[in-house]
Amino acid sequence: MTKLNHIAILVEQIEDALPFWRDALGLTLSKVEEVPAEKARVAFLPVGESEIELVQPTDPETGLGRYLAKNGGGLHHICLEVPDIAAAMERLQDHGVTLINESPRQREDGTLYAFIHPKSTQGVLLELYQLP
Repeated sequence: MTKLNHIAILVEQIEDALPFWRDALGLTLSKVEEVPAEKARVAFLPVGESEIELVQPTDPETGLGRYLAKNGGGLHHICLEVPDIAAAMERLQDHGVTLINESPRQREDGTLYAFIHPKSTQGVLLELYQLP
């Protein structure tokens, strides 16, 4: 693991969350992006070399939408960068870790990502990133 890339906070509406994260805390909103593959909108707020991501589901029938309906907003996942995601996933599987993704998925910008099941991490959804 090379660094903490981001912490994702699940929110019902980005606009309702910004008064705290941007205005009260003073974080800078760098952009809001539609992520069609995940059926979500994401607001990016840099913090040092990492980011806070505010994630808003755009479809209530997705995993994100169902999670929000069941659990409400709050911490969704922590993302760690790795230099070689395939090697990291293989190592985790060798240690009996349950992965949600059998192989890495790819974002439009070329970033590879995969999720580790919370039952292997004492209840925390963990994402791995390999940047392009």
